[in-house]
Amino acid sequence: MIFYKTEEEIEFMRASANVLAQAHGEVAKLIREGITTRQLDQRAEEFIRDNGGEPSFKGYNGFEYSLCISPNSVVVHGFPGDYTLQSGDVVSIDCGVKLNGYHADSAYTYPVGEVAPEVTQLLEETKKSLYLGIEQAVAGNRMGDVSYAIQNHVEKLGYGVVRELVGHGIGKKLHERPDVPNFGKRGAGLKLQTGLVIAIEPMVNLGTKSVIQEKDGWTIRTKDLKPSAHFEHTVVVRKDKAEILTSFEYIEKALQ
Repeated sequence: MIFYKTEEEIEFMRASANVLAQAHGEVAKLIREGITTRQLDQRAEEFIRDNGGEPSFKGYNGFEYSLCISPNSVVVHGFPGDYTLQSGDVVSIDCGVKLNGYHADSAYTYPVGEVAPEVTQLLEETKKSLYLGIEQAVAGNRMGDVSYAIQNHVEKLGYGVVRELVGHGIGKKLHERPDVPNFGKRGAGLKLQTGLVIAIEPMVNLGTKSVIQEKDGWTIRTKDLKPSAHFEHTVVVRKDKAEILTSFEYIEKALQ
């Protein structure tokens, strides 16, 4: 079943998204050579709880952390730990916040120090594809319009779009129906209606679209071990223009 949100519910989600955006900003301040991914996770959880929220990911299907931290060839669902960021790395930070009974979810991929030009471009184009997908998330369009906009942009640049993992509906549960693929056909799929809230999250690889799951049952890595990028916003389908609830504002301010 798909749960369309009332304006009151959307306001609850906006509050969650605001705490989430600020939590991302706190993590962004720490992104540098020499910091461990565990330190990033600890800061995120501390900030979320200090602001009345709960980390959406912690305890989800047994996941033990507040952040999914995925460096380099790890696409998503990486575990925070002793890994120390190094110059040349890229690292995806995926975070969710639950507040007032409603979730928000977003992700951002950072360069660390000096990154290869082709990797910088991967990050820029994946982020651009997110916004191209969001532009299509308006009432009357189809889910395939969102999916195609993402796929068309990144594949024409020679990148691989991950098939096994997709975006999702979001609300009282972190993952709700419908699925939001990053590949598809224009005019196909679910007809979008106002009040649908979805997490749109392109996962794009520098090389092949193929991925493998590691033995821990969570970590997803590119098959060819080339870098991957991941950007995500929580978005409300509206009549004329999609509304983005989450924000990269605090991240971008921290990176200046």
